[in-house]
Amino acid sequence: MQKAIDQAGNDRAAMVRNLREFLKKYPESSQRPQIYRALVESSLQLRDFSLATEYAERMVALNPNDLSINVLSVQLLERYGDAAGWRRAVNYCTRVLEIVQRESASDKSPRQSSEQFEKDKQRDESAILVVRGRLYQKLKEPKKAQEDFQASYQILPSSSAAEHLGELAEMRQDPATAVHEYALAFALADGSPGSASRPEVRKKIGNAWRLAHGSEDGLGDYLLRVYDETAAASAAAKTARNKGLKEPSQFVLRKVADGSEFPLADTKGKVVVMNFWATWCGPCREWEPHFERVASQFADREKDVLFFEVNCDEDETLVGPYVAEEKPKSPVLFADGLDALLQVNSFPTTVILDRAGKIAYRAEGFDPDGVDQTLAQAIERAMSSKP
Repeated sequence: MQKAIDQAGNDRAAMVRNLREFLKKYPESSQRPQIYRALVESSLQLRDFSLATEYAERMVALNPNDLSINVLSVQLLERYGDAAGWRRAVNYCTRVLEIVQRESASDKSPRQSSEQFEKDKQRDESAILVVRGRLYQKLKEPKKAQEDFQASYQILPSSSAAEHLGELAEMRQDPATAVHEYALAFALADGSPGSASRPEVRKKIGNAWRLAHGSEDGLGDYLLRVYDETAAASAAAKTARNKGLKEPSQFVLRKVADGSEFPLADTKGKVVVMNFWATWCGPCREWEPHFERVASQFADREKDVLFFEVNCDEDETLVGPYVAEEKPKSPVLFADGLDALLQVNSFPTTVILDRAGKIAYRAEGFDPDGVDQTLAQAIERAMSSKP
């Protein structure tokens, strides 16, 4: 086999020819997994998707529980396959779903929190159900497609599942249901990979609304109402993490960096300075360097005072990229309902908790003139208080 590779050099087409010739001579070679993988990679680079699909499926046959190669086979078959290929892809999806569902917290990385593990598992289940639903659509099996899209949405509401449910409602000539599903898709679309295209959904909901009402009168108000309801449901789910708690020290927040838990009980006896912010908030971006500048003034006093950037975004997928770009020095936490407890209704809001965990200072917005000194003085006052 090495000779076949060496002779091909950097010529991918020659690589494919040589490896296939090798397999003709040694069809039961123990090196088949590596050869099949090399053929898949080379075929993809040559854009020979038919050949890539063939050897991806051969890899599945050798190792049926290899999650990544099952997923690759599904992707290739969905895009380039025929009806028979879509049917096989359905079977691969079912296998992937079973593998994901069998995963337990004991399989997770030590660096991953149990909550993050469950969240990732839900995301994977939801995504593969959407893919299988699309395959059933291609196979003209709308009932099974609808079952998968609904199951996906129940596990984790997504714009993609909602958009497909809208399409199925249109096929049933049920414009009222189509409008509702498209409105959910419009509200949930966020531009992330796999998300529905908001401009495309806008066209679809406009068409369905006109079929149901004769014109687009009232559509704007309806979209805003559904958007607000969706946002409220998302906020309620986040608040549920610390539901019913009455004191900040009882809260367990999550670190944005890795999803691990951060109990505020660990801060008891210290002054805690929190900047509540959101990615969409322009003033938050302007306030952040002031906050970090004040934090740097107290960098050598960590035994007495801690600083946190507390994110309040409804869509948590926006936070990681934002933090990677801005690179705040203070630890970044998700609010997880703390914003509701402290009645944070505008951004940025700065809150200082004294050593007893009570609010010692609160500021909504900021005036750039003198704000650093004002905050530093408020921190000093809080530090002088008794636990």
